[in-house]
Parts: sequence; structure tokens; C-alpha cells
Amino acid sequence: MNKITAKDTKDLSKGSIGKTILYFSLPIFLSQLFQQLYNTADTWLVGKFIDTNALAAVSSSGTLIFTLVSFFTGASAGAGVVISKYFGADDKDNMTKAIYTNLAFSLVSGILLSIFGVIFTPFLLRLIDTPENIMPQAVEYFRYYFFGIVAMTMYNACRSIMNALGDSKNPLYYLIFSSLLNVALDCLFMGPFGLGVGSAAVATVISQAASVVLCLIHLTRKGRLYTISLKYIRFYKKSFIEIFKYGIPAGIQNSVIGIANVVVQSKINSYGEFAVAAYGIHAKIEGFAFLPVNSFTMAISTFVGQNLGAKEYDRAKKGGSFGILSGVILTEAIGITTFLLAKYLVAFFDDTPEVIELGVRQAQTVALFYGLLAFSHCVAAVCRGAGKAVIPMSVMLAVWCVFRIIYIEAVSIIFPGEIGYVYWAYPITWGISSIIYLFYYLFSDWVHGLDCKSKKQIIAEETQAAAEEELQASDDLN
Repeated sequence: MNKITAKDTKDLSKGSIGKTILYFSLPIFLSQLFQQLYNTADTWLVGKFIDTNALAAVSSSGTLIFTLVSFFTGASAGAGVVISKYFGADDKDNMTKAIYTNLAFSLVSGILLSIFGVIFTPFLLRLIDTPENIMPQAVEYFRYYFFGIVAMTMYNACRSIMNALGDSKNPLYYLIFSSLLNVALDCLFMGPFGLGVGSAAVATVISQAASVVLCLIHLTRKGRLYTISLKYIRFYKKSFIEIFKYGIPAGIQNSVIGIANVVVQSKINSYGEFAVAAYGIHAKIEGFAFLPVNSFTMAISTFVGQNLGAKEYDRAKKGGSFGILSGVILTEAIGITTFLLAKYLVAFFDDTPEVIELGVRQAQTVALFYGLLAFSHCVAAVCRGAGKAVIPMSVMLAVWCVFRIIYIEAVSIIFPGEIGYVYWAYPITWGISSIIYLFYYLFSDWVHGLDCKSKKQIIAEETQAAAEEELQASDDLN
């Protein structure tokens, strides 16, 4: 087993817990910020250069895109847990095999997802009741986007690898470049070239492909102990089983959230293009509110994984609690700001009165409950980092998918034509999941050790080790 001391890695099992998590999460936060900015640029530029129907077309496919790619995003996050565990344990051999397996899985899944998305685009869009007047533009955007979806799956894999190794800075640099390129291409394609809504998807694909190239150049550069060679990218059985164990539950968790959101999107679509556009605009606004959650969940997962690998159980527990509290406070502050400035935020994207009215209504319904959203995601990240990915998967499946769908269908029957009750699906399910997570986090025995071992097992091992040390000391004296 080779000791890992690579230049761009960071050992999260040492140093101040608060500073370590904050310093590690800051580049992730900035990466997410730039990613959200270039996603927002797509929406804003489509609305300004083309029209409201084009904006609605992009918005209508957003939830569906998230659902289809979220499984593989979650799987990459699970792979990151495996890699961070081996990094913390200084096991370079198994860590490298996990890296190669993650890249192979992301490449194959991206190709398959691309084929599926391109072929079944019209069927999928009709499945969610996309309005007919925006269907041609939605099909155009969706197909172009999925034609190059392998760039997204590969970037997620590269980012999860570097984050797992404690490197959150280089993904930031590459994403900044990608974001600026995306905005420039958007302006060029939809401005002087006068191209349609599909050009926004093309710009996104090109910029994501550029970031993948930069990531792979970094990972294959000589002079680092974790340098990889592309010719060794393949599936390694042990690594694949481990990634399957941790990644599949995380992928399912993301997917069931996406499925529930598709049901919500379908109901929103039935209210017409103004409601669809407003829903898409709010999704962009909420994306910014979600930035602290994204950054802290990635940081928490990596922190817990590395510390468990290093057998720093108490440090892992304290780090998890710090990350949860920080994520909730920051996200709730953003939620309050969103509530107060909702009208101006929505109007920034579209000045159509009907769109502004619906967008403000949704924002002011959910914004004050963002803290609950943050709490659920942060506790789920602690579970994933501790190798307990089945727990958040089960909670999200039961509450954010099954219950949310039942609620949506029920209010649609009881209160037909009243969109406000549909908006309440989010804060209600966030609240229920937060209550479940709170009880689990406070009273579950495993969370106090953040390991597969029970607290009693850990105490017994520590007691036995202390007794052996005393016996050894006694022998030395004799």
C-alpha cells in the first residue's frame, strides 16, 4: 500500500475542523456559483434574445434533464465517498482503481444516456404534458443537450475525484473558464448569429466538454502521485462493487427527487406557458439559494469519508454537525432575502406581468423554508460520507417522491385550477423529511461513531487496546 502525499490533495483529518471545512467548501461554493451563473445566463439570454415561449421551452425540459442525469450524478458522489475513504486510509492502490472505475462508469453511462435522450425526446416531453405551442422548441433544446450529455457525466466524475482527494480549487478554475465560455457562446449564437433555442444547449455542451478536457489534462499530468493514465480506464470488480454499494443509493435518491419534480412540472405545465416560464425562473432563483447546501454537502461527505478512513470518529461527528449548522444558517438567510426581493428577482428574467405574479407567488411560498431543505440535504451528506447511503435514499423515496406525488395528485383533485397548493408540495415535504432526519441524527447509535461499528464496539476496542498497552507496560517493567 503506497502512502498518498500528492501535491494537490488535502488531508481533511487534520487541523481545525471549522477552518478545514470552510476552506474546502469555499471553492466548491464558488464552483457552484459559476455553474449557476452560466445556467442562469442560458435562461436570461433565451428570454431576452428570443421570446417567452423559448424561455418556457427551456424551463419545461429542465426538470426532465435533472431527472435523467441525477442518477449518474449521485453515483459519482458515491464513488467520491469510496475514493475519499481510501485516501484517508493512505491506500493508493485501491484509490486509483476506484478512480478508473468511476471514469469508466461515467463514460459508458453518458453514452447510453445520450442515445436514450435523443431517441425518446418527444415521448418524454409529452409524458410531462409539455404545452404544444412550445413543443418544437423544447424538442430542439432537449435533443441538442442530450447529444453531448457525456460531457456532463464525465465532468461530474472528474470533479468528484478531485474533491474526494481534497482538491476543490482546480475544479473551480476549470468551471470559471467553462462558465465564461458558455456565456460568450450564448451571446454569439443567439445574438449576431440569430440561432434558435437549440444553440443555448450547444453552448452548454461545448463549455462542459472544455471543462472535461481541462480536468483530464490535470489528472494525467506527470509529477503527482495520483496521476492517472487514460489507457487504464476500465471497470475493476472490487471498486465497482463498492461504488455500486455507495453510489447506487445516492443515485436513486437523486432520481426519485427528480421523478417527483417531473410530476410537479407536469402539473405546472397544465397551467400554461406563463406558469411554466415562472416555474423555470424560480428554479434558477432557488438554484442560488441552494448553493450553500451544495457546497456543504460535498464538503461534509468528503470530510466524513476521509476521517472515517483515518479512524477519526469523533472528528467526523463534530465536522458533520458543523457542516449541517453552517449550511442551514446560510441557506435560511438567503431564503429570507429571496422572500423580500422576489418581485425584482423574477422581473430580472421576464417582465411579463403574468410571469412575475406567478413567480413571486411561488418564491414567497417556499423561500422561508429553505433552512429545512438545507437540513435534510446536509444530514443526507453525513449519512453518505459514513457509508449509510441507504438511509437518505429511503427517506427521499418515501417523503420527497411518494408522499409528494400523492399530495400533488390530491390537491389537483380537491383544488382544481389553484396552483398555489402545488407550490406547497415543497415546504411540506422538506419539513417532514427534516423531522425524520432530526430524530435519526440525534438518537441513532451509528451517528455517534459515524462508522459501521456500533458505539459499544468502538468503546470495547478502545478498552481492549488500553488494556493491552497496560499489559505491555507491565511486561516492560518486569
